[in-house]
Amino acid sequence: MKILKFVLFALLILSNQLIDAQEKTEVVYLSGTDKDNLVDWDFYCSDGRQSGEWTKIGVPSCWEQKGFGTYNYGSGMGVVDMASEHGLYKYKFKVPKNWKDKDIKIVFEGVMTDAEVKINGKLAGPIHQGAFYEFKYGITKLLKYGVENLLEVKVNKMSSNESINHAERGADFWVFGGIYRPVYLSVSPKENISRVAIDAQANGQIIVDLFIDSKKANDVSIGLLDLQGNIVQNIKNDNITKENGKWRVKGKANDVKTWNQEFPNLYKLQISLLDKNRKTLHQIEERIGFRTIEVLEGDGIYVNGERIKFKGVNRHAFHPTSGRTTSKAISIEHVKLMKDMNMNAVRMSHYPPDVHFLDVCDSLGLFVLDEICTWHNPMLDTKVARKIVKETVVRDVNHPSILMWGNGNEQGWNPEVDDDYAKWDIQNREVIHPWSIYKKTNTIHYSHYHSLVNDSYSKEKILFPTEFLHGVYDGGHGAGLDDYWLRMWNLPLSAGGFLWDFADEGIERTDRNNAIDLQGNKANDGIVGPNMEKEASYFTIKEIWSPIYIEDRFIKDDFNGIFRLENRYHYTNLNQCSMTAKWIKFDGPEGSKKHKLLSKSKVDLPNLSPGGKGKFNVEKPSNWKSADALHLTAIDVYGNEIFTWSYPVSAPSKLSVPLVVYTGEGAIKTETKDQKIRVEANGITYQISKESGMLLEVKKGNQIIPLKNGPIILNQKAKIESITVTSKEDKVEILAVFEKTDKSPGWSTVKEYASDIIKWTIHLNGLLDLRVEFKGYRNLKGYRGITFSFPEEEVAGMKWLGDGPYRVWRNRLKGTRFQVWENDYNNTVTGEAGEDEFVYPEFKGFFSSLYWSKVKGNNNNGFTVYCRTPHTYLRMLTPQEPKENKVGKTHPKFPEGDISFVMNVPGIGTKFQKSESMGPQGNQEHYFGNDDEPIVLDLTFEF
Repeated sequence: MKILKFVLFALLILSNQLIDAQEKTEVVYLSGTDKDNLVDWDFYCSDGRQSGEWTKIGVPSCWEQKGFGTYNYGSGMGVVDMASEHGLYKYKFKVPKNWKDKDIKIVFEGVMTDAEVKINGKLAGPIHQGAFYEFKYGITKLLKYGVENLLEVKVNKMSSNESINHAERGADFWVFGGIYRPVYLSVSPKENISRVAIDAQANGQIIVDLFIDSKKANDVSIGLLDLQGNIVQNIKNDNITKENGKWRVKGKANDVKTWNQEFPNLYKLQISLLDKNRKTLHQIEERIGFRTIEVLEGDGIYVNGERIKFKGVNRHAFHPTSGRTTSKAISIEHVKLMKDMNMNAVRMSHYPPDVHFLDVCDSLGLFVLDEICTWHNPMLDTKVARKIVKETVVRDVNHPSILMWGNGNEQGWNPEVDDDYAKWDIQNREVIHPWSIYKKTNTIHYSHYHSLVNDSYSKEKILFPTEFLHGVYDGGHGAGLDDYWLRMWNLPLSAGGFLWDFADEGIERTDRNNAIDLQGNKANDGIVGPNMEKEASYFTIKEIWSPIYIEDRFIKDDFNGIFRLENRYHYTNLNQCSMTAKWIKFDGPEGSKKHKLLSKSKVDLPNLSPGGKGKFNVEKPSNWKSADALHLTAIDVYGNEIFTWSYPVSAPSKLSVPLVVYTGEGAIKTETKDQKIRVEANGITYQISKESGMLLEVKKGNQIIPLKNGPIILNQKAKIESITVTSKEDKVEILAVFEKTDKSPGWSTVKEYASDIIKWTIHLNGLLDLRVEFKGYRNLKGYRGITFSFPEEEVAGMKWLGDGPYRVWRNRLKGTRFQVWENDYNNTVTGEAGEDEFVYPEFKGFFSSLYWSKVKGNNNNGFTVYCRTPHTYLRMLTPQEPKENKVGKTHPKFPEGDISFVMNVPGIGTKFQKSESMGPQGNQEHYFGNDDEPIVLDLTFEF
């Protein structure tokens, strides 16, 4: 076998040496290749900025980003008040004399929106309409050889076809003008293969449609190469059928590695067009992957025999500095970020992307839904829709990543062209109507959680929302995903779904000193910001969509080291991944953020096939109980982190013991005057109200530390019954007792409960203990906990031990890590341009699993608080409400005060949904009932 491969390899090298370079297609760029590599063309803009005179513009580009014309954002309701400038382009170029006998085409990868192309004053072909589609003209007869040629392009930002304007120009996204994707010459031999369509199945079966522009062609040979161009095997042609310039060739490759999202194995198919003497007339190479797609009605979507679930996201082709003009580097960055979130799919919303993005999906591994651009009613007229479908499929047909075609978006589907896809797609992939129940699928958008019951007349349809959990501001995406995914994963007919959307589409306005414009709440619905700034949902998604699913676990004294897990890969055995366990000790508030590693060990993951459930064991070192946390980090087959799970080991009451030391010298002074209890210890003076038991003032030396007006017990209606002061040699105790109540809210039965209390203890060294006891409520739609005032302008930052570094909501608790964190103050409104735009993590909000926090002050020394009560949330200030928050869906009501310690937090909604419609975790009801013990908050303040 090795000898045979060597012979085949030698023959291929020899044959390539005999093939003249002119017998391959040459690509010659007239423009630059991407947003970072432009070529200047002459340019004239008819209206708006820099209009009315000839100047220069870099191509490819959106002319607004080069200072021309007028900015437009689609209304989402059709074309309203759109600027309609046009641009004139001129470019001179030479072609060599020896091209006379070539077949030369000029290719435009994308022009917004109507393009009229002339070569040397003559039309190259009909005006092209549609902003997102590649088009080309044969220009062999229009060129002058050996001398200079003139290319002229007139680009109308608005189309003369109103259905295109409605679909593209009036949609809910930025509208740009210009030659925004590259332009090049495709130079082929006169006798050539004009295009090719390939169906490479998982079993190695290959069917190739060749579209031949040749009178001399007699035969074809096909070779399978690796990506380095080395021969793998020659494909024997089983048969060739020829008719009307189209040849169909069938063959079989042996022992191929299949393509899938987890193992994106690729090859090159080398196709040589031969004359009757076996001389090569034209040779092309096309990158392929062997895979089989099946959409089985009432069952699911299968790739290579495995039923898949989309962990997907919608994605615009966009960059804040260059608009729709992007680059392969951007495509790589986007796909890597998606895969880092453990996503496996992407929807092209709402138009075909740059070719390089699909290339990257092929090579790095993402399933793709490719889509033409439509937007609600009215739909594209049939004539132009047929052209657009053809242009999309012909360009993208050979990408193994593409599993399905989307015939437009949200009621913009033209059913007259549903069958057109099959005319151009040799693989006959399924067509869907995003947002619709169509044929085998239900792709409903923004459905409430209860829709996943899937009990309607369409319950036999394969269910996968092509948009769900809209991510405007800080709502959606990660918020609600845990509930949705639990149902989706266990629902047989669910094929997952696609979040809306990947990145905030914020454009740097060249008419506003490059300020980022998000059009209010229309374009800020990304998981990442315009420059890929990671929001909290990024990490929540990463955990929830981890292909290694670990059951929730709490580590107590009787921890046995066993974790239960499930393999949620589609193709990867868990023994191909690795895991490391770290037992960690943290420094206190005055130490560093770094941790001390007590022990590190390898975890042996089980031999577990996709879909299997099992368990693994974490080695317990002899000193494991002295650790503060256990971190488990899983690594995939490519060396990338899947996720790091964290588990507190020490209880907060135990961890605080060495940190809170009460010894001191001196004396404590106490006096009560004017209904104020004044206690002085170690240079710190406390004033506590004799009427309410609340802290009124903290003064250290001559400096006021502005923590006051607390604790207010949230949802507490009882009045103070008594306040007593007890002085001892080394401390002073102040006890406030509330009136008893004989009924617990939520219960109709009468029962006597213990009184709520507030107990302050001031120690000799100035430490201040606070113990608050209050009853649990049943069916509470509010907060349980305590709150204080601390003016926002007095806060500079905080350092804490707990979950972080991002804030949480009730329906977005995952994605954090338990360790020491430190954030500086910011006033970021997620996804909103402003003074602190896109600065993450957001400083203000709720933070879970508080052990201690050092609050840094502005013009004051701040304070440190130690929390002995497990599962306590720290509320740090109140996030600013988004400017266009709809009915409070994406800004829950916060407790009174500024800094709170609470036992529950609210969920957050989306642009279209309130949190309670997004699953159990978003419900407003909280259950705290405990007939035996009160809820106790046990804190120590150090000033």
